[in-house]
Amino acid sequence: ILRVGGKPDLSLEVALPGLGPATPVTVQAREDGRGLSEVSLELVQGNRAWQIASQTFEPRPFWAFWGPRTTETRLESEVGATTLEGLSAGEAILRATAGRAGTWLRWPQPVVEEVVLPVRLTPPTLEVLARTPATQGGSGVVVYRAGETSATDGVQAGEWWFPGAPLPGGQTGERFAFFGAPYDLADGSSIQVVARDVLGNQVSLAFLRDVRPQPPTQDDIRVGDAFLAQVVPLILAQNPDFPTQGDLLQNYLAINRRMRAANAQELVDLGRASVDAFLWSGRFLQLPRSQVMSSFADQRTYFYQGEEIDRQVHLGYDLASVAQAPVPAANAGTVVKAAYFGIYGNTVVVDHGYGLQTLYSHLSSVAVAEGDSVAKGQILGRTGSTGLSGGDHLHFTVMLRGLPVDPVEWWDAGWIRSRVQETLGSGPGGAD
Repeated sequence: ILRVGGKPDLSLEVALPGLGPATPVTVQAREDGRGLSEVSLELVQGNRAWQIASQTFEPRPFWAFWGPRTTETRLESEVGATTLEGLSAGEAILRATAGRAGTWLRWPQPVVEEVVLPVRLTPPTLEVLARTPATQGGSGVVVYRAGETSATDGVQAGEWWFPGAPLPGGQTGERFAFFGAPYDLADGSSIQVVARDVLGNQVSLAFLRDVRPQPPTQDDIRVGDAFLAQVVPLILAQNPDFPTQGDLLQNYLAINRRMRAANAQELVDLGRASVDAFLWSGRFLQLPRSQVMSSFADQRTYFYQGEEIDRQVHLGYDLASVAQAPVPAANAGTVVKAAYFGIYGNTVVVDHGYGLQTLYSHLSSVAVAEGDSVAKGQILGRTGSTGLSGGDHLHFTVMLRGLPVDPVEWWDAGWIRSRVQETLGSGPGGAD
């Protein structure tokens, strides 16, 4: 009659320092004796109470020393204005309860954990101060003012995120962000500047009147056995952890698809780690005396023995000069990659700051190392045909946070002056 259940271990974890739209909350309870009888989570604000989640269990009878029971459980919920109708700004009490097993004569009090939390439902203020137009596949910059409660701000363009940074020489709250208009995104209204506080309250403003469409070009690539035998074994030799598929064609398709996707993700990761500083100035250099052999964002269809085998987007420019031509850094920056890099072969990536990076690939040789500071025009290596390449050339890409963008804009001194310098009112130096 006296054998009541033990006191449960109960924890209440709140992922954020208050309640906003939807704050993750976790309740964990454990009682290893007769087991749990009930676990619940509720929110109380003034004279209102919301039952958020609850579970009931059948504990082991007080007279039994074996048999089924539930000794532990976990409740996961989101608590906030989007889940609780009528929640208002102010304070609220979040309360977790774990019931204990009783007897015919004794019903012990449950264990209770509670926390008083602020409730904030108003997003930060946000005002766009200046912005550039944009072309599909191109780049832009926006200047804005975010309120003091903003914890995260930047530009959302489809699935791509471009974080903001303090505007050099600006007033309190003035921020800016370089952004790319993704080559596969035609709806400019989905490119928005965003500010959110630590609780997830968010405001978004569309700031582009439109994005000028850039129709993609089409290109057919015919793949032969000689090419496969030339490139596939060398790429696999440089990537011993990449699983082989048993024959040249299937290995080529795996490289063209899976390795390409993995390389793209690594470039995104490098872009996220870009320093918040202007390391560059003026226009970016094109490979001297080079001929452009492809358009940006070519829609490529691959054929083998007359049959279509794959489709990919070529995100950069192929620049052809003489064999093993010296490759200059397009602008000043820091080398963040100098290695054999999947489909790209010998590759150098230079960080120019604020998410802006350039990639130089298929090199026959590399003359710099990761961590090196390089000047505009400094030789990074020489052109070649390493990686997924059938002839000597330079594959050159400009990226913003890992998103490839059209290099032509960055090669143009007038574009740098009117779209970057005049919009920011500061930042990188002259447009040489």
